[in-house]
Parts: sequence; structure tokens; C-alpha cells
Amino acid sequence: MSASAKDAILARIRAANRVAGADGVADADAGYAALSRDYLRAHHDAGIVELFAERAADYRAVVERVPGSGLAAAVARVLAARAAAVPGPFVVPDGLPGGWLDGLPGEIALASDAPPLSPAALDQLAGVVTGCAVAIAETGTIILDHGPGQGRRALTLVPDFHLVVVQAAQVAADLPDAFARLDPARPHTLISGPSATSDIELIRVEGVHGPRNLHVLIAEP
Repeated sequence: MSASAKDAILARIRAANRVAGADGVADADAGYAALSRDYLRAHHDAGIVELFAERAADYRAVVERVPGSGLAAAVARVLAARAAAVPGPFVVPDGLPGGWLDGLPGEIALASDAPPLSPAALDQLAGVVTGCAVAIAETGTIILDHGPGQGRRALTLVPDFHLVVVQAAQVAADLPDAFARLDPARPHTLISGPSATSDIELIRVEGVHGPRNLHVLIAEP
């Protein structure tokens, strides 16, 4: 490390601790503001939807890319397949776009979370359908901020099946890009594939602290 770099680091530490005096703090702040920041904001500038689909599938999520015009049909198909295997209603959070559920087969039952369902009731559901706040291409992660169409955290942690719709425009390149789109005052749940752990003897166990089955529909223009 050069002497000038060391001096700059120490000056910033003194400024942060307010032990450098007013002039020293001002000088350190000015030096910090003058630093070049011509680095890349993101490492991926193209193909981020494809990258997100690939990374999410690596986590053993079921990932499908569908045209926006065919989203309702895809939702109906996925829910019908799930209902045939696991009977029961699907909980739908307030604010979920109604068009996503157009044309559902009559045998598919929907449940509301108003008033809030108990954990025992959530555990008996066939699954949950939500949107998301943002998705991260680099890590294959989906982030919920529990706004409209996403519901409270328990809705996506207790049921064993989660169908989440990701709009292509919601896919961010990487973590900095994703966090720049989020409101830091809101709660955030990060989902990277179905819930799983390999803590004990490296044996993968799914469904430990969330759904064992994650199905992702990426709606593209």
C-alpha cells in the first residue's frame, strides 16, 4: 500500500470518528467525494432474463418463460396440475392482478387471507400465488417486499407450493441494481429456489423453512 493511500484511509477513519478536527473532516470528505467512480454499475447488460431463468432453475425451481398474453393460461395450467396432485384451495393475496386468474378451471378453489388465516389453515392449502417486487439475474433470487399481490410473509413460508409471477421488466442485473429498486423501509424476503438445507451430513432436505415447491412464471412482452 502506498503512503498516499494509507494517509487517505487514516484520514477517512479520523473523519468518521470525528477526531480530525473540522478542517480535517472537511478535507477527508472532499477527498472522498473526488474519488473516481467510473466502475461498472452492473456486470450484465444483456440477456438478464435468460440468466435469471438459468440461475433460478439451478436452485431446482421450476422456471417457465411465457408471453404476457398467455400468462393467465399458464397460471391456470400450473394450478390445475398442482390441484390434481394436492387437493385444496390456493390462497391469493390482496392486490394480485385479477387478469392473472382469468379462465381458471372450476375445480380450482381460491382462498382469501382476509381475515388472516392461521398457520394451521395455511398448512392445509394447496399453495399460494403471488407476484414479486424484483428478481436478480446474477443470483437467481426473487425478492418480495410484501406489497400488493405479494401478501404477508407467512403466506409464502407456510404453504408447500409457491407459484410466483415475475415480469421480465422486474429482472435486475445484480444485487446493487435490485436494491436500488427497493424501498429500504419495507420488509424483504429473498427467495433462491425451494426452501432447502444441507446442514446435516450434507444431505439436502427441502421444505425446512419454506415451500418445497417453487414454480416461477416469467412473463415476457
